[in-house]
Amino acid sequence: MLKLYVTTRTGKRIAIESEPRRSVMEVMRHENIDEVLALCGGCRSCGTCHVHIDPAMMGSMPPMSSDEDELLEKSLHRTPYSRLSCQIPFNEKVDGLRLTIAQEGSK
Repeated sequence: MLKLYVTTRTGKRIAIESEPRRSVMEVMRHENIDEVLALCGGCRSCGTCHVHIDPAMMGSMPPMSSDEDELLEKSLHRTPYSRLSCQIPFNEKVDGLRLTIAQEGSK
């Protein structure tokens, strides 16, 4: 089982153990974390699965595509640690990943 540690917008910390799934977004949705709307279902078109990755884990992230970068550019809450959770494969490379769900809001 792989581990994922999520901090919600309200500061609640949730530890998740899961088998590898398609994306971090899907793991969070499977655990009924309602702050992750994922309205587009993981198609990189809505930005409602925006998260902030623990800086220590950024080296284990896959490269960001130009589409993901463009979408995050529209967020009022983008940081150097911003990613779309639908674009992060949930596999051994991110085991132990710590992230915080970003606040909502776009430019």
